[in-house]
Amino acid sequence: MAQQIVSKQRCPRCGKNTIITDSEIAELICGRCGYVISERLVDSGPEWRSFTDDKTNKARTGAGTSLTMHDYGLSTVINPINSDSVGKPLPYSMKKTFKRLRVWDSRSHTNYSDEKNMRHAFSELGKMKDKLALSDAVIEKTAYIYRKALDKKLVRGRSITALIAASLYAACRDTETPRTLNDVTAAINIKRKELALSYRMLVKELGLKIPVVDSVQCVARIASKVGLSEKTKRYAVKILKKAKETEMSAGKDPMGMAASALYISTLRMGMNCSQKIIAQAAGVTEVTLRNRCKGLKLLDITI
Repeated sequence: MAQQIVSKQRCPRCGKNTIITDSEIAELICGRCGYVISERLVDSGPEWRSFTDDKTNKARTGAGTSLTMHDYGLSTVINPINSDSVGKPLPYSMKKTFKRLRVWDSRSHTNYSDEKNMRHAFSELGKMKDKLALSDAVIEKTAYIYRKALDKKLVRGRSITALIAASLYAACRDTETPRTLNDVTAAINIKRKELALSYRMLVKELGLKIPVVDSVQCVARIASKVGLSEKTKRYAVKILKKAKETEMSAGKDPMGMAASALYISTLRMGMNCSQKIIAQAAGVTEVTLRNRCKGLKLLDITI
């Protein structure tokens, strides 16, 4: 009898931890009083054994489904190994038949224009993911928005690259990931105006509820580029929270507000950091930085 003692669980009748798992009759019993705790157990382990010299893959499951694949990752795969289940080589006629089946199977994957569209779009999405260092959640949200746009026929007459970039920017805004229009345009090499037009079209046609960007989320990104201390970042966050309470940040560029708060924080901390360095790290002009500093300097915030 295949038995295993599990010491972490206790018997509900006698309170002892001498629990025995019987894999043959699929029961969980107490080794002291014989109380059957559970029956009809399900073995979650593999139903096969693998060896280092085994050439066949016995796993019956593959990768999980994903919206970033044109077929959700559920396409068929014809094994390229030309042998039967016992390892015996197939005859020449059967090899020729399977080769032809593989050709038609690969052709059938891209038989429709929508699938070809998604293959190209998600290929560009993979490139942007690596360049912008985005998480899988943002990429899945991007694919979901793009599929909705494809269902509403919004892709017709428009650039696939611009639309997938606009979907990515909308996903970043929705998940509160600090990525600007300039970051996305630099990653995919398109014009900022074209990306902005596609983004506004998606928000209008799909009815997306995009939250307002919080300038506090931009502080860490700018500070890491400049190399500022943690104390400086915390004081800049205090300034931005105070500005939000007084509604001073309403309608202002979040990156400009974060850069201005960091510059004021460096002045209060006695650090030597020029406006030009912080403005370049934030992607804003020095004029914008100085204009935002005028209002933030009036806030009375203790260090």
